[in-house]
Amino acid sequence: MKATQKDFKGQAARAVREARVFFLCGDEAGVQDAASHIVSLLPDPGERIELSGSELKRDPVRLGDEARSTSLFGGTRHIWVRASGDEAHDAVEILLGGEAESCPVVIAASSATDKSRTAKLLSPRSDALVAMFYPPDLGSVTAAVRAMADAAGVQLGGDLAERMARAAALDTRIAQSEVTKLALFLDASPQAPRRADAAALDAIGARTDDDGLMPLVNAALSGETHKLAGELRRMRELGLSPVGVLLAFERRAAQLAQLAARLGPRGDVASLIDSEAAARRVFWKDKRDLVNQLQRWRGRKLARLLVRLSELHRALLANSQTAELLLAQGLADISRAAAQRG
Repeated sequence: MKATQKDFKGQAARAVREARVFFLCGDEAGVQDAASHIVSLLPDPGERIELSGSELKRDPVRLGDEARSTSLFGGTRHIWVRASGDEAHDAVEILLGGEAESCPVVIAASSATDKSRTAKLLSPRSDALVAMFYPPDLGSVTAAVRAMADAAGVQLGGDLAERMARAAALDTRIAQSEVTKLALFLDASPQAPRRADAAALDAIGARTDDDGLMPLVNAALSGETHKLAGELRRMRELGLSPVGVLLAFERRAAQLAQLAARLGPRGDVASLIDSEAAARRVFWKDKRDLVNQLQRWRGRKLARLLVRLSELHRALLANSQTAELLLAQGLADISRAAAQRG
């Protein structure tokens, strides 16, 4: 089975009844939202077993072993794999070759595409689902923010919804967190709606486009090492979440991977970004930064960046007390690599 971004929600319920492997690829936020949605539809998700793509690449037999094992407490289980590209391909192939019944396996592969080896392996099968997600544009995330606000009982004007979308770097997970904080601040609920204004948004610490995440993202990925220390200091002063900052990096890296796939080995970077902006798939303010970064991050170097960000994400989650230091060290390495073209 294969789903598009538009029909994923419509196909998900049937897929959960018929499929045992779900390969979700493309945009980081879309992939994570989709993976959570799949798990929410499982009749009895039970225990979650989390595996990384790098673990499965080293030991591809492990996925099948885990998928066919019973829970420690005798209940149901599902497996959540966070992979980069085709790291899980061999493990999935071995899993599919087994005859014993297995638990649901959800693979969140944010840097892969529906043209990857794993996607091609799974898409012809009736017991698997492949879904591809693209980076959202400002308009769609603004509309999503307003829908989130309506569901939370927060009456939000279009200008404030757009401001929240920009502040979240077009990441719906960060936007949802801001909407939840706003609802708590206003004591809003669907039964008792409250109207939000700019003062309320300032009070919960929502960031504007000028003082949000992207200046730090652009400084590191553009190799502007002289700016990095100042941006890291500003991150601490503003109290930005290290994981939230890294999510913005992952989204931009995934966007670069998709642009690089469209560009091909001999394409013109500036022409591609102009055409993407004309099609409203790229925000016009991001054009200069995207051209600069796509010229620096290509091929194997871009693939290494995606793996490095995935490893850094796991490190931040496992070491919350030192997350800020780990992030700073990781971004310094990335900035130095960006400064070295080629």
